[in-house]
Amino acid sequence: MATKSYLAIDMGASSGRHIVGHFDGDRIHLEEIYRFENGPVEMAGNLYWNLPGQWTHVLNGMQTAGAKYGSQILSVGVDTWGVDFGLLGRNDTLLGNPYCYRDPRTDGAMERAFQTLSRNEIFTQTGLQFMQFNSLYQFLVMQWEKSPVLESAESFLMMPDLFHWLMSGIKANEFTNATTTQCFNPVTHDWAKPMLGKFGLPEHLFQSATPPGTTLGKLRTSVAETAGLSANVVLPGTHDTASAVMAVPTSRPSGQTDWCYISLGTWALMGVETKVPVTSEKAFEYNFTNEGGVGGTFRLLKNISGLWLIQECRRIWNQEGKDWDWEDLNRMSASAKPLVTFINPDVREFLAPTDMPEAIRQYAARTGQRIPENEGAVLRCALESIAMKFRVTLEMCENLTGTKIETIHIVGGGTKNLQLCQAAADACGRPVVTGPVEATAIGNLMMQAVAAGDVADIPQAREVIRRSFEVMEFLPQNTDQWNNAYERFKEIIAGH
Repeated sequence: MATKSYLAIDMGASSGRHIVGHFDGDRIHLEEIYRFENGPVEMAGNLYWNLPGQWTHVLNGMQTAGAKYGSQILSVGVDTWGVDFGLLGRNDTLLGNPYCYRDPRTDGAMERAFQTLSRNEIFTQTGLQFMQFNSLYQFLVMQWEKSPVLESAESFLMMPDLFHWLMSGIKANEFTNATTTQCFNPVTHDWAKPMLGKFGLPEHLFQSATPPGTTLGKLRTSVAETAGLSANVVLPGTHDTASAVMAVPTSRPSGQTDWCYISLGTWALMGVETKVPVTSEKAFEYNFTNEGGVGGTFRLLKNISGLWLIQECRRIWNQEGKDWDWEDLNRMSASAKPLVTFINPDVREFLAPTDMPEAIRQYAARTGQRIPENEGAVLRCALESIAMKFRVTLEMCENLTGTKIETIHIVGGGTKNLQLCQAAADACGRPVVTGPVEATAIGNLMMQAVAAGDVADIPQAREVIRRSFEVMEFLPQNTDQWNNAYERFKEIIAGH
């Protein structure tokens, strides 16, 4: 077949990029053509996303693609993080910039929400992990503060929905991102209207969830002319983890739970692909989440703080004038003594501390452990603690599914951290297969290929991915040493 090209706009919380995928019928080849910095903006004590600035970058990248490939690009799709959203008012007027999920206004919001509905009631209707920044609590804060934005709102669009609307003029709530809100019922495949009603939240804002692989239509005329493209707008799995999981190069059938995935970046999202949501009492106890996947699957997973810990340590040290790159950090961490100090990466004090290294040292002191004496020890503590949390989550996945996990697939930019990948294998006692690095963009592109009919289905898309990209394998080492340390880790994090 003639080469087909698609454009993925993969936007993360710290950067975004435009990647063209060229598919020759056998393999897909990636070409990054535009990259930009992203991040929240602090204004008057709150954190917002700079939507106009982001849209400018989206257009600039599309222009770059249009100038090089023009009509050869058949479609374009956007993926981003979850939970954050914008609201449109009368005549589709955008009502302000969306808040960033790290904004502190949701501190204590979950506990206040439980005064109206219990945790169990909310989980029964949504099947989602409890995190204070979920869209539900963002909505409730707006309601409690009598937000004029909420009072004027007529439509709800999540971050990728906003960009697809700006591109096409079509408003759609894509399924995989809708399931991250804690406002959606994965069992009924509809918004959790009984829960929304009890909270007094406006149900009319939400539209029926649209599945990934849907073609919304052509680019708006003005956008097409600006970008020099005549492409369709296609919904990928717009939640970046949904696209990343689609790109896992497994040969196992969809819904088979003898393998698990970790989408590793700022966050580590670890879980299994299931055919139906799991909303059991045990899933509630474990605080697992059921997020929508591609091809009618669900991602039964847990959000774990990932390389955020390392990124923040580097930021603080470089503010102090160190100017260390990632290789410097790797060398320092590798030289530190292993398995000395542990933290629970997911306690609230690590969500947005002003000084991450100091927060790690304070946790060690509070739990009666040896305080990391230098930067390398701080890094080693963080990396090994993340790996230990992988083991906790692995055991929970096996308990929920009743199936032993034979292989762990790690995808995403975090696979470049070879020390963490090896630590994951050591902590979990399972082989770890890493790659591809650009999993999110690849999953986005391959969903577009499926929508175009150039690839038959998800299993064939994964077959293309296996042919197109190399992987690495890490085997467990020092098993007894890690097993002993794991028992100590569990004791340390109990109650912390």
